[in-house]
Amino acid sequence: MSLKLNMTGNLLLEGGAEFGGRMRDPDLKAIELAGGFEAPIRIIPTAAAPDNNHQRAGNNGIRWFQSLGAKDVVSLPLTDKASANDAGIAKSLQAAKFIYMLGGFTGYLGETLTGSPAWEAVLEAYRDGAVIAGSSAGAMVMCEFYYDPSARRVVKGLNLVPNSLVLPHHNTFGKSWAPQLTKQLPAVTLIGIDEQTGMLDDGAGTWMVYGRGGVTVYRNGQVEIHEAGKAFSV
Repeated sequence: MSLKLNMTGNLLLEGGAEFGGRMRDPDLKAIELAGGFEAPIRIIPTAAAPDNNHQRAGNNGIRWFQSLGAKDVVSLPLTDKASANDAGIAKSLQAAKFIYMLGGFTGYLGETLTGSPAWEAVLEAYRDGAVIAGSSAGAMVMCEFYYDPSARRVVKGLNLVPNSLVLPHHNTFGKSWAPQLTKQLPAVTLIGIDEQTGMLDDGAGTWMVYGRGGVTVYRNGQVEIHEAGKAFSV
């Protein structure tokens, strides 16, 4: 049985170029599913920490969600293994109704969260109905596998979406990873998500595309393209 079947929340995977333009479409829907504009939103800026960009990126996220009408938005100081083990940060995540992981350094994000109290708190929030979201690197680590471009290798992810791997920024550079990864992982579903585009699940296995672009699915030797407003399964 997959992890997803035991959960009651929703998942949002975004392709990058977040916090602007048509990203309002999936993000507003996620806020609605989280309980509305009063719902606590917690941003995880970990992936932006290696180049010391986490504060700026987190503040961009705060401004973005506030511009959409959200009232309770906090970017958490979760930047390394020590803070991923912090009880206060874990408590804040467990109480959240919408948790958003920023883009940046994919391998660093995955390694920092794996096995940590912070990630256990995210899972607990998900079981309690929260929306768990990620953009670019954030979306990548949510899958069973992710491609770490800095190390040029496939790594086990956090497995919220089993038997899958996200290709972010698909309409710009992500699509260039597809030929190699379809050969390396022939039984795994590759999910190419365009920039300013998100895919949001309904908690029962169906995903809807929102935003400016589309989602390209590579599986069983076939390529499927799903545009905004279209539903599909993974």
